[in-house]
Amino acid sequence: MNGGERIAEILLKKRVKFVFTLCGGHISPILVGCKNRGIRVIDVRQEETAVFAADAVGRLTGTPGIAAVTAGPGVTNTITAIKNAQMAQSPIIVLGGAVPTILKGRGALQDIDQMSIIRPIVKWAARIKQNCDIEPFLEKAFNVAVSGVPGPVFIECPIDLLYDEALVREWYIQQSTQPRSVKDRILNWYLNHHLDYIYACHSEGSDNKGRYDDEKVDEERHHLAVESPSLDSSAISGAVKMINQSCRPVLLLGSQTTADPSEIPSLIRAIESTKIPLFLSGMSRGLLGATHELQYRHHRTAALKEADLVLLAGVPMDFRLNYGLNINPKARLISINRALKDIRKNRWPKLGLHGDPATFLISVASSPELKDNREKWASWTKTLSERELSREKEIREMSEAPTDFLNPLHFCGALDRAIEEDGVLVADGGDFVATASYILRPRGPLTWLDPGAFGTLGVGAGFALGAGLVNPEKTIWLLYGDGAAGYSLIEFDTFVRHQVPVIAVIGNDGGWAQIARDQVAILKDDVATVLSRSDYHTIPQAFGGKGYKIEKTEEISTVLAQATADAKNGMPVVVNAMIGATDFRKGSISM
Repeated sequence: MNGGERIAEILLKKRVKFVFTLCGGHISPILVGCKNRGIRVIDVRQEETAVFAADAVGRLTGTPGIAAVTAGPGVTNTITAIKNAQMAQSPIIVLGGAVPTILKGRGALQDIDQMSIIRPIVKWAARIKQNCDIEPFLEKAFNVAVSGVPGPVFIECPIDLLYDEALVREWYIQQSTQPRSVKDRILNWYLNHHLDYIYACHSEGSDNKGRYDDEKVDEERHHLAVESPSLDSSAISGAVKMINQSCRPVLLLGSQTTADPSEIPSLIRAIESTKIPLFLSGMSRGLLGATHELQYRHHRTAALKEADLVLLAGVPMDFRLNYGLNINPKARLISINRALKDIRKNRWPKLGLHGDPATFLISVASSPELKDNREKWASWTKTLSERELSREKEIREMSEAPTDFLNPLHFCGALDRAIEEDGVLVADGGDFVATASYILRPRGPLTWLDPGAFGTLGVGAGFALGAGLVNPEKTIWLLYGDGAAGYSLIEFDTFVRHQVPVIAVIGNDGGWAQIARDQVAILKDDVATVLSRSDYHTIPQAFGGKGYKIEKTEEISTVLAQATADAKNGMPVVVNAMIGATDFRKGSISM
């Protein structure tokens, strides 16, 4: 087998189903090897989409998503998506092409120092230098990507280690010509010696486990990243004691709680057993379904400011919690996180635990010391419920207010009613998507994907592609702001070619509304925030998909029903919803 086939063989053994790519000569053997082994090669229109799609697969399955990109600009085009995966703690492996080993640093086409660019944004990066490296590096990549804090891994794959050895030897040395000078003979000797070195493992059963050389520095530097911390039983006991003593507890769940999808059923039972009122964020949204008596969606800050106990399960105290200032300073704080640095970020907890939040909650629920505190918490939960109902009423009243074009709150309410129980929601946008997040209710676990802490625009098509491939029986709803849609609408070509029937709903307000809100109010200028109310729905039609435009309220239900039917029949769809402006999110700037 050539190097590309050996990589494909390892991916097959790891039960990888999809490899996302944009083709390039540097990586062709990997793609052909995957196809020949039944691994679906999903070719997209830009490398960033390939990594976003791999990110979605990693989040939804717990198995690293795989992206393969060509050298130079192919690798650099992935930077934003890799950084997004790092900050969202998504397990992915990026296979990057590279120039031949003999030409490294000599000015070959697309030859740059990729490792220096990538290393700061991944858990581990390695350059294949011999065919001996392929198997151990790929094995390590899978281990590092999912262990501890999940995240991205990069493997650089030089082109001459991917093709057949015999062919590469022909490329290096023209065997039909006799060396005519001492210089030619020395050059041939050097080339043969180099080839013997990079093809050091001649047999499949070689005992050579691979070299690390300068990668040894990274081995030591990233050693802790591949260890999963265990929880202290005494700390669990201490947490249970604080829960029993509390009168106004609040539980916040983040994406780390769903890092291992196989644990989700046990996690849900544990949450229901503790009976602690909770708020969900990131990948945990939808964990308890669309409605659940323990789950609250509104007035989170008010709850945190009044709580006497706050449990942060995989939630750092960053800008989303106003750097910890949103939490009652007198509250007892428990922080459980896979990332050691996030446990004490901006505020020290009363009890800090380094470990998996899902495992922690399951352990707490199974503790014989945990009491049934429902009666003691009744007044608190009543207060939270009253606030929840009050906010829902306020949203309904605002959704009935007249606006130019469609009232976005009314439209989101109609969209929520149109989403079936099998719906998966992908969020890519600013103002429209943030408004939708208050109204749309994810239907179950792993049915909501958003960028995460990096706030990246452009994730939509890749996330929807990955979600659609992982869940072919479910309807994928891609929520676009009209600004964000510009990043990846071209991928409707990909959806059509690979038969992924995504429904993209574009909230078209003709501008970058989230930025304009504060820029116009503070600086009195809308410069660079204005867009045209374009006919985005015509774009999928060029690729064989369908598109609809909604301008009137009475059209909403009919068009959404038709879009759902089209998707059920395998057709990707864009719904271009002309929405107006409201003050629903006035003053919502984040820093």
